[in-house]
Amino acid sequence: MHIDLPEKRYYGIGEVAKAFGVNTSLIRFWEKEFDVLKPKKNAKGNRKFTPEDIKNLKFIYHLVKERGFTLEGAKIHLKEEKKQALSNFEIVSKLEDIKTQLIKIKQHL
Repeated sequence: MHIDLPEKRYYGIGEVAKAFGVNTSLIRFWEKEFDVLKPKKNAKGNRKFTPEDIKNLKFIYHLVKERGFTLEGAKIHLKEEKKQALSNFEIVSKLEDIKTQLIKIKQHL
């Protein structure tokens, strides 16, 4: 899945939810369930996600929505096989980005 977000330090929860195509409540739920998600909160309680949080959200989205893991299965997978799974996921996501760029180039020709 290709997430199209601009380069920023912090992203609002609305931006993140729109980019992933899910409700903000799901993002808040995943924040409570997964320890790797640690968005910054301001005095009003608004969540601000860093690019590292976005990367972790992509991986969680991939496990839960695309591969069909349960939440408990995704938690276990994150803890036990994090390095190998992340490297495979990063390779696949880079290849998907290259594919989308090539498709854009082909359309411009």
